[in-house]
Amino acid sequence: MDLGQTIDLEKTIVELLVHAGSARSHALMALQHARNGDFQTAQTLMTESQQAIKEAHTIQTTLIGLDEGCGKLPVNLITVHAQDHLMNAMVIQDLASDMIELYRRIPSQDEEEKV
Repeated sequence: MDLGQTIDLEKTIVELLVHAGSARSHALMALQHARNGDFQTAQTLMTESQQAIKEAHTIQTTLIGLDEGCGKLPVNLITVHAQDHLMNAMVIQDLASDMIELYRRIPSQDEEEKV
């Protein structure tokens, strides 16, 4: 198989990195907005984070399919770095979702003053 004709491997790995980084950034921004009580923006950012993870995962699945578990694709530092970014983004996204839910349950300053 000529990988040059099938995909531009370096470009594909960079796309994986970009989507993973975007997912991570959106999840962390969502967390900041939730901390400030802006849950609508937090939800929008989490949706964007989930979309970026989906796009990164699609790229990852394509690469796994091309490799066929046979070592057809070269594994270099940038590939490992991209995988690391994707896994970290997924963990941050999961934790951000849980933390945003916890922020929803904490009474706001306004609610505390009414009590």
